[in-house]
Amino acid sequence: MSVIELKDVSIRYKIGDFKAIGLKDYVIQKIKGDYHVQEFWADRHITFSLEKGDMLGIIGTNGAGKSTLLKAISGIMKPTEGCVRCLGNIAALLELASGFDNDLTVRENTYLRGAMLGYTRGFMNDKYDEIIAFAELAEFQDRPFRQLSSGMKSRLAFSIASLVDPDILILDEVLSVGDGAFRKRSEEKMQEIIRGGATTILVSHSLEQVQNMCNKVLWLHKGRQVEFGDRVDDVCARYEAFLDER
Repeated sequence: MSVIELKDVSIRYKIGDFKAIGLKDYVIQKIKGDYHVQEFWADRHITFSLEKGDMLGIIGTNGAGKSTLLKAISGIMKPTEGCVRCLGNIAALLELASGFDNDLTVRENTYLRGAMLGYTRGFMNDKYDEIIAFAELAEFQDRPFRQLSSGMKSRLAFSIASLVDPDILILDEVLSVGDGAFRKRSEEKMQEIIRGGATTILVSHSLEQVQNMCNKVLWLHKGRQVEFGDRVDDVCARYEAFLDER
């Protein structure tokens, strides 16, 4: 049975609706007959499935629809068309700064982020020291979160997401953060998670990273599915050739 399954998924944004322009301008434009809504399809007709333990690399240029698709898989967005089905608990690391409060300490934010991922305080008590150690933030536990560098914040976010044993782990360009040593440990941790049976999705602009870590690959371009399959090296080679031609 598939752990993640997408069937003909399409996601549409409405540009210029009253939520974007404000109620007052919406009413004025309606009265004048100037009100228009534009539609933008971020993803169109995406279909694939992943089994337990699969690691999917999603590749594509900026604006390909990668991050939008991750939001649909993680449950943040509902597809306009099609169906997304996921089995198990999901830890999604999409925007590194999301879910943190700059006025709280590192310790408090760790528990806050854990709660947002659906984990109990007892579970977080058991995992807390491991999370802080992996993020290399032992000396910063009681400092305000705002005092951390962007790299430190990224390390904490990754540590929380990867050390809570999710069934599904979704990562959007997060293994490229931090210094070289932390990136290496992050990749090693990802391999450990995969061996533990988690199904993982990674968006990355690093083809080498996708080739080294992923057993399946999805190539998106302008919201369309170009290729999906387990011949990772072949798909990456064709994508690289496509980039060279541009």
